Amino acid sequence: MTAVNTMARRLEAQSFFRNAPTIPKPAMTNKTADAPLSIELYDEPGHLIRRAQQIAVSKFHEVHGRHVTPIQYAILRTLHETPGIDQVTLAQLIALDTSTTADIAARLETKGWILREVMPRRQRRLSLTPEGEEVLLELKPGVDVLYHGMMSSLESAEQKEFMRLLRKFVHLHDSQNPVEVRKLRLASKA
Repeated sequence: MTAVNTMARRLEAQSFFRNAPTIPKPAMTNKTADAPLSIELYDEPGHLIRRAQQIAVSKFHEVHGRHVTPIQYAILRTLHETPGIDQVTLAQLIALDTSTTADIAARLETKGWILREVMPRRQRRLSLTPEGEEVLLELKPGVDVLYHGMMSSLESAEQKEFMRLLRKFVHLHDSQNPVEVRKLRLASKA
């Protein structure tokens, strides 16, 4: 995408938000509700992160269709990179709770994309089947298209900075990995 196209998109987006109709606020009945909020919804990080997630999932489905979800892709990708790991380790690596991971793994096994092998103490070792490897290979070109499609409206330096800040934010707030959280918090204070 050229710099001119990028600038045109930005100006169009800015114009849209500047000219968007204002929505009347509902009548408030108690004293604390009468006080204006100090921050606009679209300035709240949580709201923007939720919207970014919705956009990313929507773009994922535009590129890949609905036969696989972003979480299923993450599982397939992780099993490709670390074959034979157990379900609990997989859950930790992709930041999901163990019951959700077990449920999704069972669905992927039903599709024939992964193999779940029972280990001692009721753990399950996971690996991709040849069909799962094939699905992952079919998704790869779309992953590149998806990445460039989501990032193309940012300049190259902005893309790097966005990813750096996103990684930092996740690492600093990732309750799935308390050791790394402590390390990064200490490093950011230095």
